[in-house]
Amino acid sequence: MRRADFAYDLPAELIAQRPPAQRSGSRLLRLARDARCEDLQFTDFPGLLRANDLLIFNDTRVIPARVFGVKPTGGQVEILLERILDGRRILAHVHASKALRAEVPVLLQDGAEARFVARRDDLFELELNVDPLGFFERHGSMPLPPYIERSTEADDATRYQTIYARESGAVAAPTAGLHFDDAIVARCAEVGARAAYVTLHVGAGTFQPIRVDDLDRHKMHRERVQVSEEVCEAVARARADGGRVIAVGTTVVRSLESAAQGGSLLPFSGETQLFIRPGYRFNAVDALLTNFHLPESTLLMLVCAFGGYDAVMNAYRHAVAQRYRFFSYGDAMFLERAA
Repeated sequence: MRRADFAYDLPAELIAQRPPAQRSGSRLLRLARDARCEDLQFTDFPGLLRANDLLIFNDTRVIPARVFGVKPTGGQVEILLERILDGRRILAHVHASKALRAEVPVLLQDGAEARFVARRDDLFELELNVDPLGFFERHGSMPLPPYIERSTEADDATRYQTIYARESGAVAAPTAGLHFDDAIVARCAEVGARAAYVTLHVGAGTFQPIRVDDLDRHKMHRERVQVSEEVCEAVARARADGGRVIAVGTTVVRSLESAAQGGSLLPFSGETQLFIRPGYRFNAVDALLTNFHLPESTLLMLVCAFGGYDAVMNAYRHAVAQRYRFFSYGDAMFLERAA
């Protein structure tokens, strides 16, 4: 398949610019195994679960990753953190009027400075004179996706973060989890569903478009993953008890499938470049809760691989026709793995 196979028409007004008033106030499209679409509310989600199902969440925490600085000459510089490296070095996306040079510092708030070290493809390696994580936590703003066409607001500090976020390292939210509030979590537990957590630190590369039509030539971005032995044991227990493994978000799918590349799920800690597209054979996940993704994106390709290309693309056309809200602050979709 080629990139153009994953295009669809999306009116701009369906791109959600703000979250709903309540976390669980979104709509939910259920894609049934027979490809029928059922229009629900997200508050209906616990009713789709069964006893012994295992919900797996991504507990990454979004760092306020966007800061602004200035060169001694007055030139403005925008730094969007991609990841923190060893010591005081970071990888970042940088926007500046002129190229950065090692001998010219970028002046930041509170006397902090960043100096250019090297280029890594589209990213810049920079070295700060302060602790990077502490600096970004104090002075950064939430890195809203490029399709949200407004400035960051105070509410984004909490709403662009899941309620169970705990492991700092992401620069984009695992958005399927944004729909969960304490009441929904409690209702899932009442049904008899269990919960487990993996960590995948979502990078800004998740928003990078595919620039080639031949998908074999696409180079997937790297993201850091942690799948613990406890998660592997929870998956084995759910399967033994007849439950389903339900990934809350595509990041969880990538985490579990990266840990199951040998055919069985094993503890995994490291980086993944796994590119899941139609033809991929899934080893670890039975059902998926996810938001609606950009046309021609790797995330849409993953969902098509999981639920079946024709069924998923038809569901997207249904969602457009029914005026669902799309992308990070938008509505959700629930589907089981295609046979």
